[in-house]
Amino acid sequence: MDIRLIERILQGDRNAFRSLYDEYFDYAMRTAKLVTKNGEWAKDAVQETFLRVYRNVWQYDWSKPFKPWFYCILLRECYRVMEREKKVVPFGEQLEKVAVEQKLPEAAVDVYEVLQTLDDLYRIPLILKYLHDYSEKEIADMLDVNVNTLKSRLLKGREKMKKGLGGERYGTES
Repeated sequence: MDIRLIERILQGDRNAFRSLYDEYFDYAMRTAKLVTKNGEWAKDAVQETFLRVYRNVWQYDWSKPFKPWFYCILLRECYRVMEREKKVVPFGEQLEKVAVEQKLPEAAVDVYEVLQTLDDLYRIPLILKYLHDYSEKEIADMLDVNVNTLKSRLLKGREKMKKGLGGERYGTES
């Protein structure tokens, strides 16, 4: 499906790009909110991601899946926006917290809150592995790290999550 859309985009079909946008927007926003921890920053990162995809789709390597290529661009844009905004935000000012979807059960809210407290080094690989179901190889390629380094980060991230959830199997006790 992605390959046909990309071929049509390369031929100048704007409706094909709109279809690609519709297909990837929700996942991109969720990922960007988790990475940036800020709704407005996430919007900026997603907008820039789609612009870069549109301008650079000709560089896409057809021998590889499209989705990891897309998310690699998204992660770079998230980092770029976060770096830019850190320079703009006055020191000490609290940044808004990303709102948790109201339909999530209490245990999921605990997991979400603990996930948001982790350093990017551990949080982003966990998001890509467990929320987006990427393989360790794909994540290592996206983050430009060795697979063993990634495995170590995932292990440490899971340990930090477990500790943050009180060491309980299903979250903290209420």
